[in-house]
Amino acid sequence: MEIFSQLLKALPGSVSQGLIWGIMAIGVFLTYRILDVADLTVDGSFATGGAVAVVLILNGCNLWLAMLAAFVAGLLAGAITGLLHSLMGIPPILAGILTQLSLYSINLKIMGKANQSINVNKTDLLISLRWVKDFAFHNPLITVSVVLAVLIALLYWFFGTEMGCGIRATGSNPNMSRAQGINTSFNKVLGIMLSNGLVAFSGAFLAQYQGFADVKMGQGAIVIGLAAVIIGEALFGKIFKNFALKLLSVAFGSIIYYIVIQAVITMGLDANLLKLLSAVIVAIFLAIPYWKRLYTEKHMRKSKGGKVNA
Repeated sequence: MEIFSQLLKALPGSVSQGLIWGIMAIGVFLTYRILDVADLTVDGSFATGGAVAVVLILNGCNLWLAMLAAFVAGLLAGAITGLLHSLMGIPPILAGILTQLSLYSINLKIMGKANQSINVNKTDLLISLRWVKDFAFHNPLITVSVVLAVLIALLYWFFGTEMGCGIRATGSNPNMSRAQGINTSFNKVLGIMLSNGLVAFSGAFLAQYQGFADVKMGQGAIVIGLAAVIIGEALFGKIFKNFALKLLSVAFGSIIYYIVIQAVITMGLDANLLKLLSAVIVAIFLAIPYWKRLYTEKHMRKSKGGKVNA
């Protein structure tokens, strides 16, 4: 009973973190599901977004302008990965690793040191961990929910345009897309840019929420993003068919992931094992579709064998 009570107290914080990482997970969804590209840039661009936002805010920049700058920084990081892939012929997974590696040094130069703190008592912020239980607009639950809804609406509109449909077609069938006159190289670069822009935007939110930006804050972000995508698809895939609802399911997957993590921590799991737990969760949810297919095929073979014997 005490554990359940502790979990309820921690729930607002878990949901807030899930919403913030949900924006990042939507960025991962764009490359992983729409473009069918494994992009590891996100581990670096997530920290870049946090670094850019914190440094600009500390220097007196408008909060939303700092968030926009973080988004643009993510776009540039994605552009580097996209150009390494499209112009130099480097496989996307290796291009992402190269960009991620270079971003570590860039993030150090942006902040001037390994981490940069920002005090909510001395600086105006959009969200903060301290406001989780406040019933006001600056409550992270409210602010991030509104921003997330706006982002999903904008992405739903964009991917319904000719350019957005071109990106979706490129990921679905690049050969047919080229035959139809679609510039698949441009669409891949644009899709990777948009993905990392959202990831950096999420990083800017998280830096404000936790009160600091760190060069390693994006470490393992791709695993969390994949976990959110897979969990969302596994739980809501048969219900949410609309594109906007699919994006929403990714955000729900992120929230569920963080609630599970919080529940495990509350039950006394060693915090040092969280990365291992994340990997196990992703592995299990990735394996579920494969196990379902094996079970279905086995069941069908048994049914056919029974009919033949009859």
